[in-house]
Amino acid sequence: MSTVRRATEVLDVLGSSSSDLGTNEIARRIGTNASTVSRLLATLVAAELVRKMPETGRYRLGFRLVQLGNAALARVDLRELARPHLLALNEKTKETATLSVPGEQAATTIDYVQSSSSVRSFVEMGRPSVPHATAVGKVLLAHGGHLPAGRLTRFTPNTITNRTVLRREVAQVKARGWAEARGERENDLLTIAAPAHDRHGTLAAILAVECPLGRLEGRALRAAVDALVEHARQLSTQLSTGS
Repeated sequence: MSTVRRATEVLDVLGSSSSDLGTNEIARRIGTNASTVSRLLATLVAAELVRKMPETGRYRLGFRLVQLGNAALARVDLRELARPHLLALNEKTKETATLSVPGEQAATTIDYVQSSSSVRSFVEMGRPSVPHATAVGKVLLAHGGHLPAGRLTRFTPNTITNRTVLRREVAQVKARGWAEARGERENDLLTIAAPAHDRHGTLAAILAVECPLGRLEGRALRAAVDALVEHARQLSTQLSTGS
């Protein structure tokens, strides 16, 4: 942990300086020896978080920090854009609405609006989806996500563990524009999910509605799916136009 703290101090020093800095100057400012700073700088340069200027041998912040900063800002903007849709879905369905962002092998919950019902699903911020056992995960697979290698974990009797069966379901998700999971990760949970895309057509977010199994059925489920797909479409339009 001390190494991480020192690396952060190096970045802070470079970020607060109006000019490039050498190893000795950085060491002096953070109160450690030059050899420790040299090792930290080598690691940060390799990660493209810091640039070493070849003509002077001095250091400045790297371009990757700009990329990471833009990614962080995009997440903030996404939550702001999606929040009204979560509120509307919660109002229309009376169930919990969630927002997830895609990764290569999982999507992560970054916001939600909780159902006001006394019996409701539990949502955990930062919880990754399970690609083969959640509606959010199936949306991810339908739009370029990847399954981990090896045997698929069975969480409940309803979990799909056969890859051929899963591929057929994912193809159906892709074709109809939404996914469903009935008691597949948790026995008593129903989730429906739909994708939102950015201006490049890339999956940017996943909206979902979840509730105890059996509470949304028939016309109520159809209405919830229609609302979910419509709000995902609206969010896609916002992400495409920047509005």
